Parts: sequence; C-alpha cells; structure tokens
Amino acid sequence: MSHRYYVEEPIIEAQATLAGPEAHHLAHVMRTKVGEVVTLFDGAGQEHTARVTKIERATIRLEVLSSAAVDREVPCPLVVGVSLPKGDRQRWLVEKLVELGVTRFVPLTTARGVAQPTDGALARLGRSVIEAAKQCERNRLMEIAAPQKWNDFISQAAPGALRLVAHPGMATQLTQLPAPSREGGVMAAVGPEGGLTDEEVRAATEAGWTAVDLGPRILRVETAATLLAGWASIVAS
Repeated sequence: MSHRYYVEEPIIEAQATLAGPEAHHLAHVMRTKVGEVVTLFDGAGQEHTARVTKIERATIRLEVLSSAAVDREVPCPLVVGVSLPKGDRQRWLVEKLVELGVTRFVPLTTARGVAQPTDGALARLGRSVIEAAKQCERNRLMEIAAPQKWNDFISQAAPGALRLVAHPGMATQLTQLPAPSREGGVMAAVGPEGGLTDEEVRAATEAGWTAVDLGPRILRVETAATLLAGWASIVAS
C-alpha cells in the first residue's frame, strides 16, 4: 500500500492539509492515527516527510518534518499524443505513461478515433495520474493537455524534438533512430484502433515527423504508446 499522498497546493509552511480523496484514503482506508508519519508530494518536484497531528471530518492536518527536491524524471521532455482507446484501457495507458516518465500526454482527435476525450473522461484520467505517481514515487505529475486535432498536434512540435509517429509497414525501425537531445526530447504520436489514414501519415511526414514501424505484429493503441514511451525513456537516460 502507498504511504505517499498528493497535496494540491505547494507546501511552503511547516503545516500541511490533506483533503478530498487523499484525506479519505489516509483516514478511512489506511486508518491513520495521530503521530503516524507519511510522505507528501506536491506534483512540482518536492517530497515532504510529515506527521499526522489532527484528523478532522474531511481533512487531515500534518506537521512537515523535512522537505527535499527529489528528481525521478526523464532528463528530457517526453510528449505522447494518442487517439484514445475505449474504456478502462485509457486508465491503463495513462498509468503506464506516468510510470515511464512521460512529461505531457495529449489526447488526439483523428479520422478513425473511437473514443472521445470528454471532460469527464479527462477528469478521471487526471486522478489516475495522481494514483500512478503515488505508486511509482514520481514527484512531478504528468500533464494531461487539452485534446488536439491531429494536424494541430503535428504542427506544434518543439524545436529540436525527435518526432515519431507509429505506423505499420514503415521502413524505419526504433533501433535505427538517433538518441533524442536533452533540450528537444521526444514527441511520439499513436493513432486509433483502426489506424491512421494515409493522409494523416503523409501530413505528419511532410511536417518533419518520422514514421516508424514497431515490429511484425499489430499492436493495440496502448501497447504502441507504452513501447514508444519506454524506448524514449531508456535512450534519453
């Protein structure tokens, strides 16, 4: 069980307050008692050791004992855009991208997309980001960006970024790619279950993206995205 808890506001004083789902989990699932020590993180890189001082109906008060900036991030920007799969596969995808160190996740709107990135779905995925960060001891939260249309995403790559779009049957393999630069990092794009259209792939390559083949088997959306993220995380470290 996780003994790490997310605090929405940066901790700058000697006192901290947990509220909402985090307070509920600590009080009613973990059944904490006054005097117990836990780890807090604020999503911006800080990690804090804190002691429970008061348990209230909807909040928990804590005394901050020590603070430190603990960096467990990939040393370059890592952005992944995905046309969302259906149902619980979205949550699985987000969890794995958090574990692999993805900096920013962008839900994409594509011609053959099967799941719409609604406000409710994005809110649920935001909670999954927090839970995954607690589990993997990451102190920065992966950003879930506003949904973007395919052409908008491929036209907004950061200068110097290694830009990759997954598409079966391409000549380029991951093993043939150069390591990304620390400044530019990696931008990776994965289409929907039905695949990207020829027009979408062409638009990406004309915009400077490299279409890469991920092997002889056809991968699910979430598998392709985690493969790209895992490769980027390893070669960038």
